[in-house]
Amino acid sequence: MRVAMLTGGGDCPGLNAVMRAVARKGETVYGDEIVGLRDGWRGAVENDVVPLSVESFRGTLPRGGTILGSSRTNPYKIDGGPEAVKRTLADNAIDALIAIGGEDTLGVAAKLAAEGLAVVGVPKTIDNDLSATELTFGFDTAVQICVDAIDRLHTTAESHNRVMVVEVMGRHAGHIATWAGIAGGATVVLIPERPFDIDEVCEVIRRRHERGRYASIVVVAEGAVPVEGTMAVQSDEVDEFGHVRLGGIGDRLARAIEERTGYETRAIVLGHVQRGGTPTAFDRVLATRFGIAAIDAVHDGAFGTMVALRAGEIVRVPLEEATAELKLVDPKLYEVAEVFFG
Repeated sequence: MRVAMLTGGGDCPGLNAVMRAVARKGETVYGDEIVGLRDGWRGAVENDVVPLSVESFRGTLPRGGTILGSSRTNPYKIDGGPEAVKRTLADNAIDALIAIGGEDTLGVAAKLAAEGLAVVGVPKTIDNDLSATELTFGFDTAVQICVDAIDRLHTTAESHNRVMVVEVMGRHAGHIATWAGIAGGATVVLIPERPFDIDEVCEVIRRRHERGRYASIVVVAEGAVPVEGTMAVQSDEVDEFGHVRLGGIGDRLARAIEERTGYETRAIVLGHVQRGGTPTAFDRVLATRFGIAAIDAVHDGAFGTMVALRAGEIVRVPLEEATAELKLVDPKLYEVAEVFFG
C-alpha cells in the first residue's frame, strides 16, 4: 500500500516518534511505501507530497516538533478544499492517510472519512483534552517542563518575597495547570472549567503571607477567566478553525493581585516553551504505540477510526467519538489540588 501521513495543528513532542513507528512497521513488516503531506492539511490541499522511509526518521526519536511541518489549515474553509485533498490522494496513488492531530485536524479527518476517504486518526493535543483517549503524547512532556519552571520559581519567589503567576497552556481545559500545580506545589491553580473570584485568590495569598510564608506560586491556564470578566485575549484574531488567539491572563492576574494585596507580583508566561524540546520517555513510548496501532488499523481496513489509550491498552474508536466533545479536568483531581491551596 501507499500510505500518507500528515501532522496538523500545534506541534508537540512525540510527533516524530509516531511517524517513525508508522514508517518502521509499514515499510519493514507490511512492505508499504510511505509518503508525507507537508504542513498538515495545507500539503493535502496544495499537493505538497514528499517521500518518506525508515531512513527519513533516523535520529528523530528524541527530537521535538515535526519534520513534516504543521499548520492550522482547514480545507473546509477553502473553496474546493475537500475536493483538492481528494485529488491529491488520487493523483499520488495514496491508498490510505494517517492524520495526526487534535480536535480540529481530526474533525477534518472525520468529515473526509464520512465522504469515503480511507483515513485513520492519531490523537495529538498537548492540552490532553480529547475525550476518547485517557492521555495524549506531548502532555507528559509539557507538564514536566512546567514543573521544572515552577521548581525554579519557588526559590526566586522566596528570595524576594514575591508572588509568581505562571501562565501555562490550556484553552478550554486545565489539565496541564492542574497536574503541574499539584506536582509543583502551587499556592493556587486556576483553570477554564472553574471561573475564579479574584478576591478569593487574593485572600488565599494573604492568609499564606500572614502565616509567615512570604512567597506564592499561582498557576493559571491561558483560558482561565474571572467570574466578573471574560477571556483575556491579545486581539480579536481567530485562526481558520475559529479559535481566538489567547494570551494575557497571566499579566492581568498579576496586576490585580499586586493592586489588591500590595505584594510584589510577577507574571511568567511559559508559552511555546511547553511545546518544544525532547519528549519524555513516557511520551516516546505512547507515541510509538500509537504509530504502530495506526498502521495496523490501516491494514485492517479500520478507516474512520482513531487509535486511543484506554485502561493501558491501545484501542480503536470512531473519529466522530474522538471529536464529539472536549475532555475536561476531573473535579476529583481538582479537589486534590484544592487541598493544598494556601
